[in-house]
Amino acid sequence: MTDQSTNERLIADLLALLDVTSTGEDRYEGRRKKDGVGRVFGGQVIAQGLVAAERSVEDDRAVHSLHAYFLRGGSEDHTVDYAVDRQFDGRSFSNRRIVAAQEGRPILNMAASFQRHEEGLEHQVDALPDVPGPDELTPMMQEREALAATMPEPARTIFMQPRPIEMRSVEGAHWSHKKPAPPLSHSWMRAVAPLPDDPRIHRAVLAYASDMMLLGTSMLPHGLSWARNEIVGASLDHAVWFHAPFRADDWLLYATDSPWTAGGRGFNRGRIFSADGRLVASVAQEGVVRKRS
Repeated sequence: MTDQSTNERLIADLLALLDVTSTGEDRYEGRRKKDGVGRVFGGQVIAQGLVAAERSVEDDRAVHSLHAYFLRGGSEDHTVDYAVDRQFDGRSFSNRRIVAAQEGRPILNMAASFQRHEEGLEHQVDALPDVPGPDELTPMMQEREALAATMPEPARTIFMQPRPIEMRSVEGAHWSHKKPAPPLSHSWMRAVAPLPDDPRIHRAVLAYASDMMLLGTSMLPHGLSWARNEIVGASLDHAVWFHAPFRADDWLLYATDSPWTAGGRGFNRGRIFSADGRLVASVAQEGVVRKRS
């Protein structure tokens, strides 16, 4: 278990990671993950790219959607450079194109659209799924502890690193499944310590967390796990639609499903609900999912 000071440090590190530094007009640099090794987490690049794009948009316009394509795996040995193209500014909407690169090679292309707030027609079809609340579930780090004993180093140490996003899974984490199961998953998630009140920070943290627990949904019907070295996987694209205000340091339910997998690719969808039942965001992602030979 981590104490509150550790959680606060994890969130401070996350906020520093997701921030970007100006290197010129509409050019930014994203930090490396502290003590990071291996491939850059896709959610990090999406969130940093969103933060970079927001720097070029009026404060009265909030992101309502983003669509990203992963081109190459990024390395945690290097910072990430972001170039923002101001493609459109209208009376209600603004659109930005963002290219993330390392050592001059693009690793992600993303488009983000922003809207000035307005009142309009409202309806919500999907209700909060009827699942146990987070207080009734086991923290995912305890599930990791059970599996870590079977893993070799250095994978074990990386697997057990404290994380800034706490998750509690209704069905159990994807990587713990050994038998085929329906391609459905429900996980509660939140930042492990309070965040500043700025809504842009909460949207960036949600964009970061939206890349968790998603691609693995397409593996559930096959009883395979990347943690057991049975799968080669990588995200191909990622889209997020932001529907309603939320706090990323309050519990949010991430309900995911995978309607299709074939041809070495898996398609996954996600719905993110506040604890009071509001649909605050929707997510979609396709990724490479290949059984390791």
